[in-house]
Amino acid sequence: MENLTEQDRALLRALQQDARITNQELAERAGMSASACWRRVRALEEEGVIRRYATVLDAAKAGLSFHAVAHVTLTRHDHRHVDTFIAEVGRRPEVLDCFAVTGEADYMLRVMCADLDAYNRFLEAFLFRLPGIANVRTSLVLKGVKQETAVPL
Repeated sequence: MENLTEQDRALLRALQQDARITNQELAERAGMSASACWRRVRALEEEGVIRRYATVLDAAKAGLSFHAVAHVTLTRHDHRHVDTFIAEVGRRPEVLDCFAVTGEADYMLRVMCADLDAYNRFLEAFLFRLPGIANVRTSLVLKGVKQETAVPL
């Protein structure tokens, strides 16, 4: 759905700010009836505009103090290696984000673990064992400056 109405945008902004908002409150913010609001949110879910609802955690308070960005280069772009890499990375809970990128690396992974030892285990027991991995360069996250989950509407 590419053509969002202003009411859709209002609904989505409010839900991104607080997904636990009541339907009545959401309807008031968007200037619509509660039943129309409920139907529109369901339609946005069915159309895939709203993919899921989530809770944002404080990683350090949850015991995850190691945060890194891994720049992964493949040996060659053999479709079997690429398919395996994508499928296996998608299964790993430590990998928060995976992006195919331009530049020196082929993929950028945002990885979060309990500590450096856990990250080393992730590298040695998982990433280095995948076929087609040529190089992994890690950048440690020293401090979070801005982290957003909301899409700018």
